[in-house]
Amino acid sequence: MENNDLLEEAKKYGFTQDQQVWLNPFMHYPARKVGEVKESEDDSLVYFAKRFELFQGKVKDLLERIATSENKGSFLMKVLHLKELVGTYDALGNFEQVYYALAGAEEEINETILQNRSKNLSIKLALIQEAEALQDSIDWKETTEKLKELRANWIKTGPVEKELTADIEDRFRVPVELFFERKKNFFEDKRQMVNRTFDKYRNLIAQSVALQNSEDWEATTAKLKQLQNQWKEVGGNLPRKTTSRLWTEFRKAHNHFFERLKQKITNEKTESRDKYYETNYERKKDLVSEAEKLLQQHNLNDAVRRAKELQAEWKKVGPVSQSVSDMIWERFIKACDKVFETSSLEHYIRKRQQASGIEMSETDGLQARINALKDFIKSDKSELEVLESNLGKLSEAPGNETFRNMLQGKVRNFNRKINTKQELIELFKGQLSTISK
Repeated sequence: MENNDLLEEAKKYGFTQDQQVWLNPFMHYPARKVGEVKESEDDSLVYFAKRFELFQGKVKDLLERIATSENKGSFLMKVLHLKELVGTYDALGNFEQVYYALAGAEEEINETILQNRSKNLSIKLALIQEAEALQDSIDWKETTEKLKELRANWIKTGPVEKELTADIEDRFRVPVELFFERKKNFFEDKRQMVNRTFDKYRNLIAQSVALQNSEDWEATTAKLKQLQNQWKEVGGNLPRKTTSRLWTEFRKAHNHFFERLKQKITNEKTESRDKYYETNYERKKDLVSEAEKLLQQHNLNDAVRRAKELQAEWKKVGPVSQSVSDMIWERFIKACDKVFETSSLEHYIRKRQQASGIEMSETDGLQARINALKDFIKSDKSELEVLESNLGKLSEAPGNETFRNMLQGKVRNFNRKINTKQELIELFKGQLSTISK
């Protein structure tokens, strides 16, 4: 839509008053402010009309996806979220039409969910009948497989009405658990009759305990692995509880030795890693020290070039300890920022001076730089405000995490650049003060 058309459209649904942009009341929503007049009133109205087009596009895209999807229920929360935004989204347009489109989609989805739950109930009642028919079976293997299949089908089947859920779940669980409890007791009784492998397991446990505090790391590792292989070869049909108890004793001795071995290796790695971190830290401190002196030791062009070289070198240096990582990075990037901000400022001042053709005095030059930096800060703060506003409006949905991290990173960058410009202003003010004395 052309700007003229957008302006006319915006005037249908909103107005400006006292340098503010307002949305007309609609449905049960009162009139509300959606933004400020930044340049002209017409430009501001067009801007918020364009924002409505973006919002309307999101709604249209969602409705089209719902129309072509077999799983319409998965879109319910998205529809409710956009429907809620109708009352808060800062834009100018026909929100009433959008609201009713979303309400229609919500109604359609709820109807689909209701139909699916009725279908799910029929499927689950049939699965209950199958489970009840198998609960007294003594064909342990075949019935086990059939009940596992029933369980898998039960899990795959969607939910039923909430008031029926508990009863339906219990009716399916009872026959399944009854069969597996009977099966468990049968094999437990059978295994309790066999005890011929008990002494072999006890002997392997005793050998393991005797080795658990050894410091002959290589030989003991080989011996314990040999004992593990022998354990697997014992076989037998001991009762499950007995087997579990013996296995716990056996593994306890092995775990004790291998935890000691693991700690030994970890300590050696930690010593090596700490030394590696310290070397990297010293290198990064050197880079920070040089970066902080760039404006004192080089002309501006050389300082910019060297700052870029230092940044490239920084990327090649490995990690440092987390306790100092953020601190050393902040010092480095702040020093580089000061070089780049100074370069941008001087470029701006040169262009202004060339355009005016007037040679500025030292005092005028310092004041011009202060004024320029204030203008830059104002522009940065304006963009920062937009970023923080967008960040504040972002929902807590996990799918927004990547976008949230990106916005937070931009906010940190703008804050750092603003602080750098403010420090430069203080520097120039100090020079002005010295000149005036």
